[in-house]
Amino acid sequence: MDEGMPTPVPNLMNLPGYRIIAVEETDDAYHIAAETPTASTMCPHCHDLAVVGYGRREQWIRDLPMHGKRVGLYVQTRRFRCKACHKTFYEALPGVDTQRFMTARLVGWIGPMAVRRPFTHVAQEVGVSERTVRDIFHDHVAVLEAHRHVETPQWLGLDEIHLIRPRGVVTNVQECTLVDLLRNRSKETIIAYLGQLPHRERVRLVTMDMWRPYKDAVEASLPDATIVIDKFHVLKMANAAVERVRKQLRESLPSAQRRGLMHDRFVLLKREDDLTDREALLLSTWVKNYPVLGEIHRLKEAFFGLYDCANAAEARSYFQTWEQSLTADHRAAFTELLTAWRTWHRHIVAYFDHPVTNAYTESLNNLIRATDRLGRGYSFEALRAKMLWAEGVTKTRRRPLVRQSPLREQGPPLGHAQFARPPIMAADIATVPMDVGVDMVALSRQLEMGSWDGSSTPS
Repeated sequence: MDEGMPTPVPNLMNLPGYRIIAVEETDDAYHIAAETPTASTMCPHCHDLAVVGYGRREQWIRDLPMHGKRVGLYVQTRRFRCKACHKTFYEALPGVDTQRFMTARLVGWIGPMAVRRPFTHVAQEVGVSERTVRDIFHDHVAVLEAHRHVETPQWLGLDEIHLIRPRGVVTNVQECTLVDLLRNRSKETIIAYLGQLPHRERVRLVTMDMWRPYKDAVEASLPDATIVIDKFHVLKMANAAVERVRKQLRESLPSAQRRGLMHDRFVLLKREDDLTDREALLLSTWVKNYPVLGEIHRLKEAFFGLYDCANAAEARSYFQTWEQSLTADHRAAFTELLTAWRTWHRHIVAYFDHPVTNAYTESLNNLIRATDRLGRGYSFEALRAKMLWAEGVTKTRRRPLVRQSPLREQGPPLGHAQFARPPIMAADIATVPMDVGVDMVALSRQLEMGSWDGSSTPS
């Protein structure tokens, strides 16, 4: 080594292409002086090899955190001058991101980590601005988006969630997975989404709530699919009638009874067969003291029996009998439900031929809200990405793939029995993994275990 040159130290960073000159450690960071051992030999402008040294400058480059501390590289970057074109240039630094003053491996770490953790946590750990983390996150998501190919569900679910405004939720009902989050739930948005689904003729059933733009979009884009109104939303209307009467009754009660009726509301909404002994006693007290509330509760329970019917014809007959038992006051309480039946009865009773439900989407909505709160108000794009690309939540199913021989690809000549197609043998059949969406169970487990709280640090 030349006299006067600093003595290199071991490359603790495991960063190829650099020679570590010195390491300084502070309370919260490592400052590492480094240089590239070999110089550039070609001009990037004219590609001539006749270049000479033209000075140096120190560049500060961020790298992966180490031992819980931030890391900064101070690189003595050489400057050169081309004898042919007389232009100057700095040597290209190996392993450094061309858009940012940080190593490529740090960029590659920030992207996936920003999916798992709040942007502010990642920014604080690395020592960059939240804006930088957000930009890297969006670049990372763009790459993931380009390579995402989710199998079109046979049973597709459409629902909504309110995050500042209503957002569309697309699910795979058979697999209990989240397929996508849409910016809104307008007819135009749903038509555009359904129209770009690969092999959308696969969709046989679509379960949804009673939102007409969903219905219109499905009929326009999936004309052969059967629409099924999710029974969860129908039953929710019956419970809403009980709530409406309960709130009206509370207005005329003394304050002590008003508080009691507020705290005991759950016994009015719960199915009688599911009540504990204590809850059954509370319910009997309220319906005995307030007969009007008791009548509405009884009718609500009777309506729930609709879904015990064996088929669509029996369900129609059951509803007709139930409706005829309503008085004028009862009808006022159940106005929303009666209107929905008149408008949607064909799709409501479709449930009895196709008993599918999207009710688990309500738990999905709770997960989305929990993720939103964790990040203190993500943008829609960030929230969508964090739900779709959380680590370890993608659900796959293996689907058969039939390999065809060249003979079968060409097909036999017509009318020649001796060239009949050979049978497909077991060896010709393989399976391939197909992405069916985000596993809600796995995603829920991550949230419950707190694995998105930002505890992971590379060492």
